[in-house]
Amino acid sequence: MSALPLDRDPEMGHGSAFGSYVALDEATIARDARRKVRQRRMLVWLARVAMLVLIVGGWQLLTSIKIVDPFFWGRPSGIVRQLNDWVRHGTAYGSIWLQIWITMKEAVLGFGVGVVTGIVAGVLLGQVRFLAEVFSPYIKVMNAIPRIVLGSLFTVALGLGVSSKVALASVLVFFVVFFNAFQGVREVDRNFVANARVLGASRLAVTRHVVLPSALTWIIASLHVAFGLAIIGAIVGEFLGAQKGLGLVIATAQNNFNPDGVFGAMFIIAILTLTAEGLIGLLERRLLSWRPRSQIEVGVV
Repeated sequence: MSALPLDRDPEMGHGSAFGSYVALDEATIARDARRKVRQRRMLVWLARVAMLVLIVGGWQLLTSIKIVDPFFWGRPSGIVRQLNDWVRHGTAYGSIWLQIWITMKEAVLGFGVGVVTGIVAGVLLGQVRFLAEVFSPYIKVMNAIPRIVLGSLFTVALGLGVSSKVALASVLVFFVVFFNAFQGVREVDRNFVANARVLGASRLAVTRHVVLPSALTWIIASLHVAFGLAIIGAIVGEFLGAQKGLGLVIATAQNNFNPDGVFGAMFIIAILTLTAEGLIGLLERRLLSWRPRSQIEVGVV
């Protein structure tokens, strides 16, 4: 007797139909979820634009009818004119693009030095309890010193050039990265470390393959704050004493009672910081691609 063809088997037919329905249902759910994510993102961007229009429009309106004094607080139209003047004619210290380049170079160098030293110190002290206990009071004292004092000290010791600004920026970055790296190492599951050592892994191998990946979420989270602090360090250092840079531009605008110049430089700094934040976000998604995304990250909630 010949076998019944599979496509005529009643049980197989029902199973195949059920599988098709399940696949169709899953595809519909996924499509609806993507549509909700797109709608939510559009709503968020619309709300952001509306808030910006409200703030800038209200600011311009209040200064136009003299409720807010533009002599002290400037006005959006004056800021636009100031930025246009800087782009066309430059600042008192040269091209505005040169000032941006100087400040960004100081911030990026300070960011790099602070991140590297912060990660190394945090991972080292997080794993070696003896070193953590020895250095703990000194780190706390250093962290308690006002940054403006360190900026003045660096300006006197290193001069008005790039070095003093890089030093101040790196100090600001170091502490936020160090504390996150230290805590991240302390939060590593000790069972993973013990298992790796039982399998014969060296301390360096454990640090590279277990400790660092586990603490990476903490470290990456600190970078979002760290770059903003690097820019602050560069600006404050230039404000205390410099030959070029956005901090010097802000100080000059302040001395000339030019609030439009102060806000114009602040606008440039905000654009630079948001750009850096976007790049760090891309780096975070690349380095943490193995981690399941939360509902907040995918935009479902």
